Amino acid sequence: MQRTLLIIKPDAVAKNKIGEILRRVEEKGFRIVDLYKRRLTRKEAETFYAEHRGKPFFEPLVDFMTEGPCIPVVLEGENIIPQLRKLVGKTDPADAAQGTIRRDLAENGRRNAVHASDSPETAEREIAFFFDGKREII
Repeated sequence: MQRTLLIIKPDAVAKNKIGEILRRVEEKGFRIVDLYKRRLTRKEAETFYAEHRGKPFFEPLVDFMTEGPCIPVVLEGENIIPQLRKLVGKTDPADAAQGTIRRDLAENGRRNAVHASDSPETAEREIAFFFDGKREII
């Protein structure tokens, strides 16, 4: 079993797409291990996206991720990271495959509904960021 992180971003939360996203995740057979709703501070968003600091989209991304609540979700399943990324679709919904979350629910490449970890190492780091001992993963 592998674990990964999915974040339902502020745009999808604001548009009441939480249930639709979780339904699609569960229909793929992924197990929701834990989730909660929270609003990132600017410092938290800057830390989470630190690898993008200095890139032109960094500040707009931080602004977007702090504009409203998001929902970090720990998921579990066999070979889940590549499967979840396929379900999520490419960053820009215009480039994403039909039936993917981003193609169906995202506004554009920045307001793209969800985040999904891209590797086991990233998943471990990102899960620890949101579930750092203050919240016990059950």
